[in-house]
Amino acid sequence: MRIVSIRSANSPKLGVIHQGRVIDMAVAAPSIPQDLHTLLQHGAAALKAFEAAAKAAPASAYLDYGELEFDPPVTAPGKVICLGLNYKDHAAEGGHSLPGYPSLFLRAATSLLGHNRAIVRPLCSEQLDYEAELAVIIGARAKDVSVKDALKFVAGYSCFNDASIRDYQRKTTQWTIGKNFDGTGAFGPAFVTADELPPGATGLKISSRLNGNVMQESSTSNMIFPVAETISLLSKCMTLEPGDVIAMGTPEGVGHARKPQVWMKPGDTIEIEIENIGVLANPIAEYPATVM
Repeated sequence: MRIVSIRSANSPKLGVIHQGRVIDMAVAAPSIPQDLHTLLQHGAAALKAFEAAAKAAPASAYLDYGELEFDPPVTAPGKVICLGLNYKDHAAEGGHSLPGYPSLFLRAATSLLGHNRAIVRPLCSEQLDYEAELAVIIGARAKDVSVKDALKFVAGYSCFNDASIRDYQRKTTQWTIGKNFDGTGAFGPAFVTADELPPGATGLKISSRLNGNVMQESSTSNMIFPVAETISLLSKCMTLEPGDVIAMGTPEGVGHARKPQVWMKPGDTIEIEIENIGVLANPIAEYPATVM
């Protein structure tokens, strides 16, 4: 199942992608929660009921995909946990040695935006970079879980662009400030349930394209810390909850490591594609663009 969060004049609602169109779940199942975070908190039974309602949706519930506006699949996650340097070649291009433990930082929900929304380049910097990433969405409370059991706690996956303000990222030894500018964390368009993908979303092609030019191209099999190991490590430190998001790091080819360096600028379009998950596309705008 492929679930999207749809912007609506009345209230946010969920949709299910089916044969190139979107089922309006506020019509097909008005009694079921209409935000993914709450739906996941209701457990596996609620997700199954949601899927059954989508399959029984009337023709009047179908919408045209191209006419919709999207929010991030999880609009207000409790935690967005990000990995840095999780691909060997990306660590090397940044001059870093291979990490023995994940480099971790958090993103605030205020930095997130949906598919087709404008990533905002701030007035204080021109160093806006792209990062194609796999997003993992947690589906059940996880604490002190083993690597063997870790994937049981994954509800699904999505595309993520961990767009970074590089000079601010390097103002301190911790990366948080450069990773949390408003309107820089693109996420979506769809939440794809785990049963539609290989375990741990391994072996999927991942790429970024800037104005149609391929900038990054790799495979999720090249992660240093795969999904199951990452969930196990994190769950030893913090409780992972339904709706939490883990952004799994980016492969080589980012703009700051290129010679000459490549920064996204207003008028550009960046696309993140992950095989069997979808394409996340965002234009680039100058502040003060409306992104929320």
